[in-house]
Amino acid sequence: MGARVSALQLQSTNLQESTNATAHRTSDFMGKNLIVRRGQPFTIQLTFNRSALTSDNLKLTINTGSIDMDFPITVPGLSSGAAWSVNVTQESNGLTLTTTPPVTAAIGRYSMKLSFSSGFSTTSQDLGNLYVLYNPWAKGDAVYMENEAEKNEYVMNESGIIFYGSWSSPRPRPWDYGQFEEDILDITLKILDSSIEYRRDPKKDVNARNDPIHVGRVLSAMINSQDDKGVIVGNWSGDYSGGERPTKWNGSTEILRQWMRSGPVEFGQCWVFAGVLCTVLRCLGIPARVITNFSSAHDTDGNLIVDRYFDEEGAESEETADSIWNFHVWVEAWFARSDIGAAYNGWQVLDATPQEESEGLYRLGPCSVTAIKEGDVDLDYDAPFVFAEVNADITDWLITADNSKKKISANARSVGRLTSTKALHSNARADVTSSYKYPEGSAKEREIFKKARMKLATTAYGARGGPVAFSAADTEPAPKPNFTGSFKHSSDIEVGQDVSFTLNLKNPSAEELSLQVRLTASAIVYTNAAVKDVLTNAQTMKLGPNQESVIPYTIPYSEYENAITTDNMIKAVAVCEDDKGGKLLVETVIILKNPPIMLKAMRQAKLNNPLRVEITFTNPMPEDIADGVLTVGGSGLVKEQITIQVPQLSKNQKTVSQVEIVPYRGGERYLLVDFSSDRVSDVKGSLAVTVSSA
Repeated sequence: MGARVSALQLQSTNLQESTNATAHRTSDFMGKNLIVRRGQPFTIQLTFNRSALTSDNLKLTINTGSIDMDFPITVPGLSSGAAWSVNVTQESNGLTLTTTPPVTAAIGRYSMKLSFSSGFSTTSQDLGNLYVLYNPWAKGDAVYMENEAEKNEYVMNESGIIFYGSWSSPRPRPWDYGQFEEDILDITLKILDSSIEYRRDPKKDVNARNDPIHVGRVLSAMINSQDDKGVIVGNWSGDYSGGERPTKWNGSTEILRQWMRSGPVEFGQCWVFAGVLCTVLRCLGIPARVITNFSSAHDTDGNLIVDRYFDEEGAESEETADSIWNFHVWVEAWFARSDIGAAYNGWQVLDATPQEESEGLYRLGPCSVTAIKEGDVDLDYDAPFVFAEVNADITDWLITADNSKKKISANARSVGRLTSTKALHSNARADVTSSYKYPEGSAKEREIFKKARMKLATTAYGARGGPVAFSAADTEPAPKPNFTGSFKHSSDIEVGQDVSFTLNLKNPSAEELSLQVRLTASAIVYTNAAVKDVLTNAQTMKLGPNQESVIPYTIPYSEYENAITTDNMIKAVAVCEDDKGGKLLVETVIILKNPPIMLKAMRQAKLNNPLRVEITFTNPMPEDIADGVLTVGGSGLVKEQITIQVPQLSKNQKTVSQVEIVPYRGGERYLLVDFSSDRVSDVKGSLAVTVSSA
């Protein structure tokens, strides 16, 4: 009679987190979780009290809560189920399990359990959690991206630049994505589990997470709080009491952690929604980049024409439903479009800013950039809205004293300018306008515009789900006056200085003209919505034949100091009318600069060693500023935001603050600083910090 075999006991589990992380390019994730990318094998090692036998009936169970997969393990051998495969090798008392999730696996957090016979009972032991992400390095994955430099930028880079301002004065704003920071992956998965789709049918939703189309659409809805207690509350009023100013934020991680702690975060605007959406997409392994579209149209009725109505003083009428935002920011994500065809693979627009509903929720996309360029606005999702954002025509109307409306200008070239993103491995601006449309004013661009309008007129893809009714008057040319006009101003005016600008009028005709010029200047938010008028002026003048005249205007600081919003924007609109009935509307947006803030590291940064940084700010205002606060952050450098109180500063007074940070991750990092006070808001500073391991 043979010796009795002792009961099998699992003595230790080694998930080989570090080895697997290196192979799967997940080493940057903080924490000790096993994080892998689908379509690629990972290994775990199990040690028992004796060699495992087939009679021990080993079984590996991998479970997401909605998907349960069992892998009976033969020793040695290969097992598979649900397209996963487990390769088993044995050495002495140990087993090595090499598991490969398919490139179509649902992403998310899985639990792993091992069960085996132990005497007359079955023992089940928890092996730990497994996180499975999309894999841009694996051919066959829907997010596969061939270019290595692009993967490093759009998946691995934790810092970025978001452009803002206007097409004539684009400006960079640093943004800290922090997708690999502690807890961000768990928060991202919690966002998915908080969606309406998950609450309606958890199993269906989790199964659908194999597809970035589904995940991108869910996240575009969840990053705003409009329908589902999502991450960020939007606010464009100019009054941000009760929350943070949208311009205050320097990155995504603080927002995501605050949502996790206490629900929707107040407040955000388009670049905040885009920055956070980019973070969670990169976190899951979907290549993503932030796009800024200058002179971005919001077409409410879906006819691809933006109608704006002005009164005779130059103030925009409440009748205006459409709008042209100085800039708008969204995200492009890279993946295949199995739903509409491979011709539309590649960059897809996703927008979490709650502007219009899409199938009952405030979300947008994914919308193929290729479809927009080709005018294929009948394809999912939300293509008519995106097409208008980059290529709508503008019609301006003047509402006269008798309430009649007169078309004063029609413009086919002003929407969708300087569409921009951060360049590869550089903080420079890369222009991607040509990805969205053919050259403005070209025959091909006009052909595509007409094609898009034809599709909207004959399909059920209008703004409200039905065909769009078009008027012949939409595209009729507006009468041209016998004179021209333009504004001129410096791009270097700082907050606190008087704002000077000129209106240049020219009469190229052979006849003298008598002009009436009415001007209104208003403090605005970046969407072009007026907050408060800061200058009104009316005057008459004569322009001789071939004469040019310059009208100077000045807005003293005292007139705008209590009106200017954190966007630092003033819009001037002049309505000019000659004595022959010719009318001209001239407009400009003046963006005031914040003063500089200087950062200096006192020595070379080393991992886990304290580093002092000096922060210098000089008060540029013509008055004292009080209640100054510095906020300091940056992934890999500052685990919890640092706040420093700054004493009251008199005019031209300099303050030097010092902060001590302890870098906790190596490589190139960015320290981001925000300074705010009672008179100046959200002055930004940044410092590139290279952290060495020595």
